[in-house]
Amino acid sequence: MNRSKRRTGRRHPLATAALLALGLVFTGGAYAAFSTTTAQAEPSPTSQETIEEGSKLFQANCATCHGLEAQGTDEGPSLIGVGAAAVDFQVGTGRMPMQMQGPQAEQKPVQFADEQVKQLAYYVGSLGPGPDIPADSLVNGGGDAANGAELFRINCAMCHNVAGAGGALTEGKFAPPLTDVSGVHIYEAMVTGPQNMPVFNDLNISPEDKRDIITYLQYVQDNRSPGGFELGSLGPVAEGLFIWIFGLGAIVAITVWITAKSN
Repeated sequence: MNRSKRRTGRRHPLATAALLALGLVFTGGAYAAFSTTTAQAEPSPTSQETIEEGSKLFQANCATCHGLEAQGTDEGPSLIGVGAAAVDFQVGTGRMPMQMQGPQAEQKPVQFADEQVKQLAYYVGSLGPGPDIPADSLVNGGGDAANGAELFRINCAMCHNVAGAGGALTEGKFAPPLTDVSGVHIYEAMVTGPQNMPVFNDLNISPEDKRDIITYLQYVQDNRSPGGFELGSLGPVAEGLFIWIFGLGAIVAITVWITAKSN
């Protein structure tokens, strides 16, 4: 009787093996699901499937101006050798496809999903060597904001304004404001030189210094003027003109009112 009770409380010899097998099945399934989700969220630049999807998107949306082989036409330049970063910037900010010919391509709502933008970028990047999409460590704002501010004043402020508010150029062109631009697109603009912007390669400004500039611009975005209304951050000339027009206008209006009341 005691012996039978002891046998009843024992585990079956195959129970441990069954538990191990069940654990492996669940672990493998979870890993496969996670891998599939990751692969779908961020296309691989070396994947043949990504290149083929990008080629299809290019033929349907870009070949009219840039040629079937991206060799360029009278309507658009060659894209061979511009790199994935140039396409990610132009398409990812809505500048391409262009709405109409003009002094420069203006930013507008993006026409493609993020995954499609990356597919187009990787396809063009596969056509020839060029700047690649930067790593997250260079665009996440983890650099030296003070060094970035100095570099920005030396290299960028003459066009974009010291606060990144943008400014007018010649022949209807302009330097856009940088107040709501992502770190990725700022970095890509520096290495590809879109529109009238010069190219700042790694010999001009190192990747670490580019990261510092992005850190400074993100600091400016997150910390608005503590002195009150900033008048577009256009500088002392605009602020002085504001005071002259509205300040003196208010004084003249008060003077006229007092004179009319006394009469």
